[in-house]
Amino acid sequence: MPAEQKAAVRRDEVAPLGYYESEHTKNVRDWKEVFDFVPREPPPPAAVADGELVFENKWPQGLPGFRVAMEEYAKAMEELALKLLELIARSLGLRPDRLNGFFKDDDQTTFLRLNHYPPCPSPELVLGVTRHKDAGALTILYQDDVGGLDVRRRSDGEWVRVRPVPGSFVINVGDVIQVWSNDRYESAEHRASVNSHEQRFSLPYFFNPGGDVMVEPLEELVSDDSPPRYEPYNWGVFFRTKRSSNFKKLAVENLQIAHFRKDLNSIA
Repeated sequence: MPAEQKAAVRRDEVAPLGYYESEHTKNVRDWKEVFDFVPREPPPPAAVADGELVFENKWPQGLPGFRVAMEEYAKAMEELALKLLELIARSLGLRPDRLNGFFKDDDQTTFLRLNHYPPCPSPELVLGVTRHKDAGALTILYQDDVGGLDVRRRSDGEWVRVRPVPGSFVINVGDVIQVWSNDRYESAEHRASVNSHEQRFSLPYFFNPGGDVMVEPLEELVSDDSPPRYEPYNWGVFFRTKRSSNFKKLAVENLQIAHFRKDLNSIA
């Protein structure tokens, strides 16, 4: 779309939905454009308190059918995410709906993103998204047939390209699942590479808990032999802090779940 139409739906730190072209991941500028939106918009507030985020979707003009398609896609992704959540609960020996209560229909921390990675004249110098782990529970990613997603291999630390499979999704477990499972699941470290001759698109759905949820290892998964490895933290505060860092390079290390990890050796 023309630059002026993108600017009309540009997002900022107060209203973080819409178009943006200068995002930072872990304090590193990304080579990409993004468009963010939430599946459900809250009713407009009578007043916005100091520091409160305004979650209002900014739909671009001149794209017939775009809004309807994205809203239908968001609904389908929510259904898939809940099914995946139940499978993860079962794999941990929990009842299938054990994790469902942490997610609310009217919460605005779950969101979708349309990524555009333009061709880059020096792809060896930059990344579409630098290496990171997703902070939420699950990411359901659709990528086009160009591909560009790399995942860190645990055995040797090398990066492995995730080849696109037509009609499929890539599922990334996020930090929240890692904490809930007390490290039985590990959040997937990944990055997005770019190339010099071809643009690419991807569409991730970030499935996140409610803003008032305290994230900590589940009581069923801790014991004297397996004590909790993380201090509790408030997801809403964590989410807002992470989102604000997308707009500027911070003078401190980007917030990570590693900051909440307990020193079990000192406890012992």
